[in-house]
Amino acid sequence: MAKRKLNETDEPSVVAEPQTQKKTKKSSTEKKEKKEKKSKSQNVKTQEEKPEATQQQEQQQTEEEQELEQQLKDEQKQQDEKDEKKQSEKDDADLTFSDLGLDPRLVQAVAKQSFEKPTLVQRKAIPLALAGQDVLCKAKTGSGKTAAYVLPVLSGILKRKATDPTPFTSALILVPTRELADQVHKAIDAFSAFCTKDIQSAKLTDNVSDAVLRSLLANAPDVIVSTPARAWHNIESGALSIAKLQYLVLDEADLVLSYGYDEDMENIARSLPKGGVQTTMMSATLVSDELDTLKGFFCRNPTMLDLKEEFSNEDEKLTQFYVKCGEDDKWLISYLIFKLQLIKGPCLVFVADIDRAYRLKLFFEQFSIRSCVLNSELPINTRIKIIEEFNRGIYDIIIASDERSEVFLEDEKTEEKKEEQGEKKEGEEKKNGKGKKKKGRRDQEYGVSRGIDFKNVAAVINFDMPTSSSSYIHRIGRTARAGRAGIALSMVVPHDLFGKHKPTSIKQCEKDEKVLAKVMRQQAKLNRKLEPYNFNKDQMEAFRYRMNDALRAVTKVAIREARTRELRQELLRSETLKRYFEENPHELSHLRHDGELGTKMRQQAHLKHVPDYLLPQDGKNALTESQIGFVPFKKQGDDKKTRGKKRAKGGKGGHGKYKKGPGGRKNVLKTFRVRK
Repeated sequence: MAKRKLNETDEPSVVAEPQTQKKTKKSSTEKKEKKEKKSKSQNVKTQEEKPEATQQQEQQQTEEEQELEQQLKDEQKQQDEKDEKKQSEKDDADLTFSDLGLDPRLVQAVAKQSFEKPTLVQRKAIPLALAGQDVLCKAKTGSGKTAAYVLPVLSGILKRKATDPTPFTSALILVPTRELADQVHKAIDAFSAFCTKDIQSAKLTDNVSDAVLRSLLANAPDVIVSTPARAWHNIESGALSIAKLQYLVLDEADLVLSYGYDEDMENIARSLPKGGVQTTMMSATLVSDELDTLKGFFCRNPTMLDLKEEFSNEDEKLTQFYVKCGEDDKWLISYLIFKLQLIKGPCLVFVADIDRAYRLKLFFEQFSIRSCVLNSELPINTRIKIIEEFNRGIYDIIIASDERSEVFLEDEKTEEKKEEQGEKKEGEEKKNGKGKKKKGRRDQEYGVSRGIDFKNVAAVINFDMPTSSSSYIHRIGRTARAGRAGIALSMVVPHDLFGKHKPTSIKQCEKDEKVLAKVMRQQAKLNRKLEPYNFNKDQMEAFRYRMNDALRAVTKVAIREARTRELRQELLRSETLKRYFEENPHELSHLRHDGELGTKMRQQAHLKHVPDYLLPQDGKNALTESQIGFVPFKKQGDDKKTRGKKRAKGGKGGHGKYKKGPGGRKNVLKTFRVRK
């Protein structure tokens, strides 16, 4: 009964089963733990057994993966920043001049000048200048830098005069050349057209006496435009007061010291008011020692604006070529370019010196190619007039002597020391009665490669290569401005061809290949390149004899006469000498006695037109020998008959022996009888 009770009740069986299950589960978990421990130990053993090289490879792989992840993150950040910049640029592109916070009268004057929207330089620089900050701006030529510093200066003066109308000089604008001073002064007059009563400006670069300048500065003009030398001369004499100066602008700042104005700039910096003057510097190149010295003189904490990247689309419209040729081939290529109109539109041709400019002008005159010369010997009014006529389309070619390109040389200081030593030797020779005669006086404030506003220039031709890559940049900056297309062509004389054509050889061409290498490296950094100018030299050879004829006609006497006559023409046009010539008519007659330009030069009418047979077959069908046939020097036929005809007409060959009689022609000597 006891056994049955045990069987009847399920409690013992129910209790026994979980005990066996627990035992089995414990054993299975223990086995798993043992397996895991074994696998871990095996992994540790395998890792220990792995060679060090494989471990290093794995570490490198992990490091590379981490670097890739970091690069992806950085690229994403850069892309986000670019998107933000593009969005901000789009927002800025919609801005107008009225949104910049300028005076309404200035906005009205800007609208009259047909400026639709502010350029990038104006959008960035004007708000900073209106906020009273010092600005150092690097921007491409033709980007609107003049308006970027003139408009905030005029707006600040108008704002001050609303509460304080006392007259004093508030702004001083310093430029390196007289041509640029005239351009800036005209811009100020244009922008202040609707506030002429409140703003007065003056230019100190005209060739007038000190008495005239004193009377001009006696009214205390609000804005003064000058070169540093002229400004310091008037400050030192007391004619110009800058005790209350508020604005100082340096246009083409890197050239100011290069043109020899370092002492003048130091003196101006000492005479500035101690309260602080807001300074604005504009330049096409900011990386130079000159700018560092100027920053130390004038700027407090300037805001740097480097706007070169935003102009990449415009830079693409500039096509740069170079051609390696001999010194005589320069003249041939330039003749073909302009006579056959391979380049159309206004063009600037840069040469090394003044004599070379007149030689090229007289060379072009042989082929009826019109051009004008721009150099430092001409008076400032004449140079300004030439630039205005070029901009109006009267002349299509300006031959400019870039005599200031050497200031960009890297070894300029050593050259200056050599020049100083040479000047000392020349001074000693002059005391002893030796030495050469002094050359004509040239304007030291002349410069044509930068700053001047040449409009719609289609091409820049470097007839003579500049002496540095910086000068090259400023030359080609005259074209491809404001979004227009342009061409730059440079003629390079290889070292093995230098000196082969002595009548046209100059020393500067000896280093053309070195300068070209520097230029190509510099342009490569700007993602631009110079391509070779390809042409068919065989087709060019047909024109060489015409080039030689024209070049032989341009003598040194003709060049000297051209230079003197052009200067005398300017004396006749001078308004200041008009009264003098009225009182001294004999002096006027002496000036007018000179002949036309190139009277000592042999004029050749056949060079004015290009015959069709010289043109290439692609342009016009060239006439070949089969088309023309043989053309003899004498007419074909019986020689006796032709001689008889000549004698019958009284031509040469008879020597007076034949005499016409009633029976025809008879020989007088045969019929002559002597009387006995």
